[in-house]
Amino acid sequence: MTLKPITIKSIQLHTVALPFVEVLKTSFGSDPYKVTVLVEVTTAEGQHGWGEITVEVSPGYASETPVVAEHIAVNFLIPKLIGKQISDPAEATKIMRPVRGFEHAKFGIEAAIWDALAKRNEMRLADLFASFLPPGNEPRPAANVGVSIGIKESVEATIATIQKRYNEGYRRIKLKIQPGWDVDFARAIRAALPDIVMMLDANSAYTLKDADHLKKLDDLNLLMIEQPLAETDIWEHSKLQPMLKTPICLDESIKSANDLRLAIHLGALRVLNLKPVRVGGYVESLEIYRVCVENSLPLWIGGMMETGVGRAANVAFASLPGVTMPCDISATNRYYEPDLTEPPFVLGAGSTLAVPSGAGIGIEVQMDRIEAGKRYWQERVPYAPLSV
Repeated sequence: MTLKPITIKSIQLHTVALPFVEVLKTSFGSDPYKVTVLVEVTTAEGQHGWGEITVEVSPGYASETPVVAEHIAVNFLIPKLIGKQISDPAEATKIMRPVRGFEHAKFGIEAAIWDALAKRNEMRLADLFASFLPPGNEPRPAANVGVSIGIKESVEATIATIQKRYNEGYRRIKLKIQPGWDVDFARAIRAALPDIVMMLDANSAYTLKDADHLKKLDDLNLLMIEQPLAETDIWEHSKLQPMLKTPICLDESIKSANDLRLAIHLGALRVLNLKPVRVGGYVESLEIYRVCVENSLPLWIGGMMETGVGRAANVAFASLPGVTMPCDISATNRYYEPDLTEPPFVLGAGSTLAVPSGAGIGIEVQMDRIEAGKRYWQERVPYAPLSV
């Protein structure tokens, strides 16, 4: 398929903060708001492409923060791309490759280029993704999704939240755990709600020395346990997985398709959580997708509490048929009221989010909300720079 190219005229960043509808507490900690860096690519042909550098205020999940990501993007990545003609997002990835690391910053820029290219060719982003895959990978009308529930003050509060989400229509529940809030907690939830589809996310809170303790989870009929060991580790996960009946899902440990190939070879996982931001973009994500399909590895798309910009792109990717498990991409009202985009994502039948029908990400960014988000970042977030 031959695509009409885009010529990058300018790239603008918008660092914003939004208050959460509900704080999500994990073993990393918790925040009452989301800070993110939106990327706006303007093309010489008249398109505006949007991406999202999904980061956290503190370097917990990843080393990049909003201030760091903005510095790297403005001074080292964006200048390489201005004036370049792009007909394949892999060309942008190659241009940015000499800058080592900073996958989140690269992701946001690449995602905006994907959006602009899709709009230039009057295609949905989901269809553009599929055009880079073999026949038979056409997107589905909607993505299957679940919901993530943070650490609550009690088992009773957790059960009440699960029931609330179940009543809203979510059919896969992810619960955060940490040492001291794991086996007994999960047993109590399973006893109260024996039929729910449940998984646990450890966010790297354990070591291989905890293997005997983690084995106690095997009798709880869990869908998986996500990233129990260190975020940089594949080898020790390959030692832990044979000790457990419960499938291990890797998240932070897989930062490239080659990482995934190694993890499969070593037997370190039975499920993959792919966060496209973690691996630097959708170009690498498509390669990881191919590896999963070739190896019949169950795959789902993770989330980092994205605004509508990042959520729309992830929904498009999650609609691909090789994504075989419910994804962490919940409806808009789970996160923000209002979001930065319209229309909102609404949970549909069968615990799904519909792929937008418009070109590109298929939703509209609301510039007045962007400006309000910038003010919130500057005035309310303690880590915001004193000047821009």
